[in-house]
This record gives sequence, structure tokens and C-alpha cells, in this order.
Amino acid sequence: MHDLSLFRAICRRLRLLGLAPAADFSSARPNAMTLAKSIKHEAKNLGFDAVGISRLLPCDDSADSVSTRLMQWLRQGYHGAMAWLAREPARRFDPRLVLPGCRSVISVGLNYYTDQQADEAPDNGRIARYAWGEDYHDVFGKRLDQLAARIRDLAPEAETRWYVDTGPVMEKAWAQQAGLGWIGKHSNLVSTRFGSWLLLGEILTTLELDADEPGADLCGSCTLCIRACPTGAIVEPYVVDARRCISYLTIELPRTGEAVPDELSSRLGNRIFGCDDCLDICPYNVSATPTAERAFHPSAFTLAPQLDHCARMTESEFAERFRLSPIRRAKHAGFLRNIAMAFRNKRPVHTHQS
Repeated sequence: MHDLSLFRAICRRLRLLGLAPAADFSSARPNAMTLAKSIKHEAKNLGFDAVGISRLLPCDDSADSVSTRLMQWLRQGYHGAMAWLAREPARRFDPRLVLPGCRSVISVGLNYYTDQQADEAPDNGRIARYAWGEDYHDVFGKRLDQLAARIRDLAPEAETRWYVDTGPVMEKAWAQQAGLGWIGKHSNLVSTRFGSWLLLGEILTTLELDADEPGADLCGSCTLCIRACPTGAIVEPYVVDARRCISYLTIELPRTGEAVPDELSSRLGNRIFGCDDCLDICPYNVSATPTAERAFHPSAFTLAPQLDHCARMTESEFAERFRLSPIRRAKHAGFLRNIAMAFRNKRPVHTHQS
């Protein structure tokens, strides 16, 4: 029976009525394939658009490859001021150091693409598409908690731990291992079905589950994302120097109190929170379909944030406006600094004639 938890509930009810079958199938331990199928079914019922499973092996060549790339990236200093990425890096590529006994990683994705377009009027700023609606951490968190509970219903012995972009888990690498897509040359996940517009979460579990085939890299010879980056942050295919990335400069760097170098701030244009340029250009977005998740739909403000209005926003107004938004991550001071850079970039340049 596909819904194993329902089957077990029926068996328990039959026992209470004295009608239990001679063979108590409810106590039979489901195999790895049956459990994996049931977990995927539950994930889809909870509204996840994509779900896949990868398994940890004693000698995992893919994990060795991921750890090598991470350590090289850290040695280059490409993480910038995000010091937490360099703390205990082994925990990032080995989930067994996060959840002892971890055997499998369940990767899930939510499509956040909407078919609305940002208003590019000269007096407006630009906000990255993922921040047009509600904070995805909150949307994911509730569902992952429910999925973890259903996994424990299916297999009471299971231990689980879930994350949404907040724990020491290399979510894009595991999502590729689970077949959700592949890591493109811009270092983000690309899906043949959802293009560049999947947000990711994962559940670590001690269950040994049937694994999916890893996603194959379909970027080929395409370099559109590399050429589209306004600041040259994609220093080579699959490698991003965060210190030059507009998302880092407008979201992470303001939190540290550091100034954006003039050479980079002049390239930010009207971007006041994040950047979608390397994602927008990807050819796999041609077949992207709008999300059914209402929480990710934009407001009139996020489609057309007026710079004058944003510049006058007090700290309390900022907190209230972005109470349910990922934009609050930039903090009020960082947001105002981004607005100031956008103002400078839209100011006309006057030339003096002799």
C-alpha cells in the first residue's frame, strides 16, 4: 500500500476491534525503496515541488570532491566577511558530523518563479525575485517540520534534522546528488523543469533510503551567466567570488559595517537587495512555470520600490514593512546604504565643455 502510515493506522484499528489479520503486516519493516517512495509522496502532499534522495556511503568520492572545492574556495578568501562559512568546514560536507549516524539526505525544492515583471522606472530600485514575497525560511520551516514528523510515523526509529539555508549543509551539492538538478556555472542549482527558480531545503536522517540518480551537468559550452554578471563575480565556471557578488554586497556586507568599494558600487545600478542577472539569462528558464505558492507572489512595493520612499523609511517602518520578508536580513542601516548607492548610480553625469 502506498500510504504506509494509513495502512498502519488501519491495522491498529483492526486490533482494537479484535479483527486484526493473522499476519500483522503493520509491524513489518518497510524496505529502503518503499520508505523512499512513501517519503516522496508525503513531501509532494505537503506542497514541495521537487524532492529527491541521496545516500551517504562509507567511501564517498562525490563528498571528497565537494570538500576539495570548498576548501579551495575558502583558501582563496572568496567567502569574504562571511566568517561562519570557514568555521568547522568539515561539518559542511559531512552530514554525519551534524547528525551522528546520518545515512541519507532528503532534498526538497519550492518553485518561486512568478510571471510578474519588476517595474524598471528610473526612480525605482530593484529587488531580487526570491525576496518579492514572504521569507522562504518560514514557508519551508513549517513544511519540513511536518515532513519530519511524517517520516517518524513511517519509521519511528528514524532520527531527523532539517535545515533551510541556515545550517552547516551544502544544500546545492546534495540537491544535485538527489537529482533535483545540477549546479550551473553561476554556482546555483538549475533544473530542467523549474529553471533557476528553486529554493532548497533538506532533511538529514539516519534511515538508509533508496537513492535517486544525481543530476547531470547540462550547461555544456554556455557562458551566458558568466558574461551577464555586472561585477565579474563569476571568476571562472562554477566559482563565485562572493566579495564581488551583488547579492553579497547588498545583503551580507552591510551587516558587517564594511563599505562597498567604489569600483563595485558603481556597477550595482538600481539593485537594492540582491541580483538576478546570472539567473535571468539562463536558457533553462524558457520552460519555467509560475509557482502555485501564494507566499512567493510579489507585492506592489517589491515590484516597484520607490527610492525616495525607501530613503525616508525609519527603522521602525523598515521593521514593520519587512517583518515577514527576507529583506530584513540587510538590516535598516544596510538597506539605506543600498538606497544611497542606487541614488548615486542614477544621478546623471555632467561633462564640462571648454
